[in-house]
Formats: sequence, C-alpha cells, structure tokens
Amino acid sequence: MAIDFEIPAEAKAMRAKVRTWVQEECRPAEQAMLDGADFKETLDALRVKARAQGLWCPFIPTEYGGMGLGPLANALVQMELGESYLGALSMNTQGPDDATMLTLLEHGTDYQKEKFLKPLLNGEKRICYSMTEKVAGADATGMRTSAIKNGQGNYVLNGEKWFSSAADVADIAVVMARTNDEGPRHEQFSTFIVELPNPGYRIVRNIGTMALHSPLTEKLGGTHSEIEIKDLIVPEENLLGGEGQGFAMGQHRLAYGRLRHGMHNVSMAQRALDLAVAHITQRETFGQPLDGRQAVQFMLADCAQDLYIARLMLLHIAYKAEKGMDLRHENGIAKVYLANMVHRVVDTAIQLHGALGYSTDTPLAGWYTHIRSQRLVDGPDEVHRWKTGKNVIAAFKEFGTTASAAGGDLL
Repeated sequence: MAIDFEIPAEAKAMRAKVRTWVQEECRPAEQAMLDGADFKETLDALRVKARAQGLWCPFIPTEYGGMGLGPLANALVQMELGESYLGALSMNTQGPDDATMLTLLEHGTDYQKEKFLKPLLNGEKRICYSMTEKVAGADATGMRTSAIKNGQGNYVLNGEKWFSSAADVADIAVVMARTNDEGPRHEQFSTFIVELPNPGYRIVRNIGTMALHSPLTEKLGGTHSEIEIKDLIVPEENLLGGEGQGFAMGQHRLAYGRLRHGMHNVSMAQRALDLAVAHITQRETFGQPLDGRQAVQFMLADCAQDLYIARLMLLHIAYKAEKGMDLRHENGIAKVYLANMVHRVVDTAIQLHGALGYSTDTPLAGWYTHIRSQRLVDGPDEVHRWKTGKNVIAAFKEFGTTASAAGGDLL
C-alpha cells in the first residue's frame, strides 16, 4: 500500500495559474517600478487584473469574496507568490494584513467585520499588528502597555510598541494591551482595533535596519515602527474576541504568519537558485565552464536538498491543517528551518555570482539583508528550538522514544 502524494487536480491548476500570473504579470510590474513607474498606479492596475482572473484573497472563504482555498492549495499558491515582492500584494494576501484578516474573520463581531474586515478584504485599507515591546521582546506576556476602562464606554491605552511592521501605511492597527494584572499569565491581555490616524497612536520613527532601504520599501509596507501609545481612547465595541483572549488570538495569528514567511522563503530561495544557475551556465573561469566544476555542483546540490526538505515540511504541515490536526510542533521546527534555509540558498547564490552578487545589480544583496530578520520575527530561533527540545524530552518520557517529536508519526 502506497502513501498518496497526489495533489488534487484543482490545486495543481491553481498553482499553475498563479505561477503564470507571477511570471507574466508581477515580475514585469516589479521591474517597471524599479524603472520608475508609479507605485499606486502599477499596483492598482495589477490588482484589477488579478480580481478579473479570480485571484484574490486566496484563503478567505468565497462568501467573503476570497478564493476559498484550503491549507494545501494556499500553501502551493504562496510558494509561487514569493518570487515577486508584488506577488502577495497583487492578490491582497500580503503580511501583516493576511493573518490579521484571519483573526477578524474568526473572532470579529458582525459590526467589526462590516466596519474593519470588509475594507481590508476589498483591498481598500491596510492593517498593522502592534504586540511587540522593547521591554518584553520575544516574551509577549511581559508587555506593559495597559488598557483601562474609563466608565464611559471606552478603554484608555498607554504604553509603547516596537517593530510594528507596516504601521506607516496602515489605516487600522490591532493593538494588544494588558487588561488584567491578576489573572493567569496568558489571560491578562486583550486586543483592540484602532482606527488610524489617531493622536493617541503616534509613530515615533521607522526603525533603521540592516535591510536595504528605498522609498519603494515604505510604499510596500516594508518598514518597522516604534509607536508611542498615550491616552489612546478605544470604544468598547472595538475589543476583539473578548477580554483576556489577546494572547491566544495572537498565537493563532502568528502561527499562520510563520507559515506564510516560510512559504515565501521557498519561492525566494527558488528564484535565487535559478539566478545562480543562469549565471554559472554562462560563465567560464580559467578556460573552463563554471557549471562543469564539481565544487559548484556540490553547492547547487546543497541548495536543491534544502528546497526539497522545505517543500516537504510545508506540504506535511498543510496536510495536518487540512485534517484539523495539531501542527504546533511541526510549525515551530519548520519556522526555524525555513528561515535558515533561505539564508543559506541566497548566500550561496551570492557566492556563485562573485562580486556581481555582492553588488546591487541583482536582487540578491537586498534579499540577503532582508531575510536576516526571518530568524527573529514571529519568535526568534532560540525560542522555537527551546520549545522543540522540550517536546522531544516530553515525548521520550511519555513513550520511551523521541520518534513522535522527530517526524516518526508523519501522517
């Protein structure tokens, strides 16, 4: 009896359609922007074309205007979209908006869905997620931003936020704050929807990072902001999911974000490997073709191995999601592997390009500095590895073997 790795025909067809879309529409539009085309005009035209082809909000149910794709088909689609930085934006499935749409869809009231979710799904507005704080870092339960009822139907928020991605292009912010100092640690936090601009939610600055920066970066929502929250008044009807549910909702949201990063990392690594092979097949060194050198072939083999493992990880997690199974353990392992995988492949592509790869004449240098964040965002490697290690120990104590925590029960 064989394990069935067959992908449903409709999922294959959708992957092919999106692959064509990215290669024939998104990448030329990307180049046009780099050549000076107006960002808004280019993206608006791209989105009109995408919607006309039914390519819009892949994982959102059809009754809300999306494509209604399940986890497997969505994974296949996302692994294509990352080949262009306009891919996800063109179909309104960009981060951090996508995961927050899911949160609003699952936990929002009818009022919140109508007022906040609907314009997000239509591509009319963008949203950011303000959870992280300097004082807490990776420990979300250490945040100090407070939310106190004022007896007039509102909460008043005070504190600070750090590294709120895409805040400067957002029309809405989702803010996590402490509403209870006494309850269980993971039930002390709540989430609020804030309309922007708002004098109580002030962008202090866009934080400088090692990633290459340009005016286009800001328009794409690629910035990370430091936020001052001072006497921010939020109506009680903007409380999302009920008091004390902020941490649980945040983890659910981050779980998808980690997977989306990983899916896009696969497509970026694939494009980097393609660029590398295109380069080495046209080059000679010391009178011999570069692609005939064994050392070069070994480097390419390592990249192919990484991509193969990465794809299998994501497809297995998508399978578990399709079946409604617990995928937290595999998600943590994959998050770390995929973040390091894309770094290795892009680094190899730079090496194979030589000085050209180090220059900004190819996209590789920009990708290299950008993807370093993957080992930090949505939980640093060390936190995920710590949790994975604990799971390995727990599995041995329960079963006398670590197999179940190391892929021993794949299906």
